[in-house]
Amino acid sequence: MGVVIPLEDKNKYTASVKPLVELTRSDMERVNQLILSKAGSDVAMIPEVANHLISSGGKRLRPMLTLASAGMFGYEGDHHIKLATSVEFMHTATLLHDDVVDESDLRRGKSTARMIWGNQASVLVGDFLLGQAFRMMVEVGSLEALDVLSGAAAIIAEGEVLQLSVSKNMETTEDDYLSVIRAKTAALFSAAAEVGPIIAGASKAERDALRSYGTNLGLAFQLVDDVLDYNGHAQNLGKNVGDDFREGKITLPVVLSYRRGTDADRAFWRSAIEEGGNDDKALEKALGLITKSNALSDTIIRAEHYGAVARDALAPMAETKAKSALLEVIDFCISRIN
Repeated sequence: MGVVIPLEDKNKYTASVKPLVELTRSDMERVNQLILSKAGSDVAMIPEVANHLISSGGKRLRPMLTLASAGMFGYEGDHHIKLATSVEFMHTATLLHDDVVDESDLRRGKSTARMIWGNQASVLVGDFLLGQAFRMMVEVGSLEALDVLSGAAAIIAEGEVLQLSVSKNMETTEDDYLSVIRAKTAALFSAAAEVGPIIAGASKAERDALRSYGTNLGLAFQLVDDVLDYNGHAQNLGKNVGDDFREGKITLPVVLSYRRGTDADRAFWRSAIEEGGNDDKALEKALGLITKSNALSDTIIRAEHYGAVARDALAPMAETKAKSALLEVIDFCISRIN
């Protein structure tokens, strides 16, 4: 499988996540230590399953958002470490659950936990991590932060159920799909960015700004992920071209290609997604239809729109290293298509 879909303006973004990594480096070392500590258990399978995913090479962007957003408003305590760890545990639990629901075999080029230990272990270890996350939230003692993160947990679960309801349904609209990713992906980005200013005692306007930033960054991030599944360069990111397609996932490029296609094109998509006709030959055809319909470039335009909204949300904030790093993360998320 060697199809590469060319995208325009490949050098448009030169942003890096490095400023955020450097800004939060010392705090992330503490977060990583706490992750290892809180993932431990006398039940041997729990740390085995948890560490399999925790050590799989993710950038841990979400906890870094919590650390940076707290620092942005001068926070000097220790609670941001526990909240950032809680955010990462929520994310990890979601991945464990997602792989079971989606029946995924690979994640970041490795066998999923469910393929090694089974679906039951994956779900239960995910539940353990959620429990540990909430214990740390309670230890922080901020009812507002607890409210935001527990609310996000409920929204993420709602998003999972909503995704099931539209799964393999080619009549899914763009609005339907955006509702799914707003819940499944953007909700945790939003909460991760908002709890920082909460514990820092920031104003309501500042807290609202970081919530908006996180929501729109999350939407942009997921839409770029959708593009990566149909772009050959995604192989460099530990993701195989067509993974979503083979799993019959409805993503925005598929929604756009289906709606813009001919009757024959739409019949193909129904066969591929709804009936499971998604072998390598079908993937070749899908890539061709997506190219013909400009679905990837238009999905990128949508991602850039949400990135612009995230940028505007931070515009009134004071100029700090944290603000600069958070702004660069927006362009970094979109630059992953390069």
